[in-house]
Amino acid sequence: MSLIADRLVEAHAFGGQDTRPASNAAIRLQTRIVDGVEWDRTIAGFDEVCQEQMHAFALKRWPSVTQEPMLFLEDGEVVGGALVMLQSLPLGLARIAVSKWAPMLKDAGRPDADRIRQGIVEAMVSAYGASPRQMLSILPRASIGPVNGEYGYLVTRGFQRGSELGFPDRYIVNLRLDDAAQRKSFHQTWRRQLNKSEKAGLTFEHAGPERIGDFDTLYAAMYDRKQFTDHSAYETVPALMAIEVPALRPELFFVRHEGDLVAGALIFKAGDRAVYLYGATNDKALPLRAGYFMHWHIIRWLRDNTRATWYDLGGTDGFQGLHQFKKGMVGDAGVIRPVPPVANYAEHRLALLLGTGAFAARDALHALRRTINGWRNPKTKANQVKQGAEEAAE
Repeated sequence: MSLIADRLVEAHAFGGQDTRPASNAAIRLQTRIVDGVEWDRTIAGFDEVCQEQMHAFALKRWPSVTQEPMLFLEDGEVVGGALVMLQSLPLGLARIAVSKWAPMLKDAGRPDADRIRQGIVEAMVSAYGASPRQMLSILPRASIGPVNGEYGYLVTRGFQRGSELGFPDRYIVNLRLDDAAQRKSFHQTWRRQLNKSEKAGLTFEHAGPERIGDFDTLYAAMYDRKQFTDHSAYETVPALMAIEVPALRPELFFVRHEGDLVAGALIFKAGDRAVYLYGATNDKALPLRAGYFMHWHIIRWLRDNTRATWYDLGGTDGFQGLHQFKKGMVGDAGVIRPVPPVANYAEHRLALLLGTGAFAARDALHALRRTINGWRNPKTKANQVKQGAEEAAE
């Protein structure tokens, strides 16, 4: 089989586009690297803005890497961007340029959006993939449609399949339904639990950033109770809540019962896809079904107060209970789509070998850490039924 045919098979295997490399069709764009403050201010108005592409987030989450926030322009107008993080490998043998959930478009609905996106990829390849000692790694976000055209283009362009998540599915709720249609969309069990929660005397509130201390207390108590090791990016929350760009500041929500806080959530709400960042509950929340009550009201708040079309609930980390909860909330009107594998590109073979080797070593370390955590606390072991087995059981 030819190299192009191999890449088309890979694109199809993940739902990618049946297109051949089209660099000659991509729009030629200008590039500009800006400082972090200008970057965050600029991307706040992008359709595809996300937390992982924010300077304020990346600076706290990955302090040892060099950030290069790159804007892409057509005829002097900003059309997209990608926050690229440069990580040197041991002994300075090579360097990896990583961009997660990229590239981002300013206007995802423009008629030539695909050509703009391809133009951004071409510019990134020229800037980061052509060096003899550098590999470019791009991780597109999960698509809404059944075909992830972004990943498909990367494959046909010559990117190699890299690391992937063990449980890659993202659970994405449709926000553009009225109350009746939204409730009808929920799976029957989820809707029944919501009905019970509404009879439990719960109240919902939207809080300002000054209340983050209340959420911290709830969050810390939850992890102490579950005895889980927190590998999330929670250390970035203070910086996110203090950001001077209101559109990028997460929104804080609480649920109370008889005056006491029982549940809370932090939600990223900029762009066309809101994202559930963190949630916290206490012992009272489960019997009260506070999670159902909280998410129902968050969905309604996002619909009425933002321009987001979708609400990304994140993944499950392999826990069956989370899968059932999120699947029921996604319901008939939402979608469950996988995050694609990392796509790696280097024009020089040594850079590709060193870069992919570094990723493999990191993945092995993470797998070992999960195994050790599972020995120490069996509650941390993944127990999610794979999709094929679950469908057969149903």
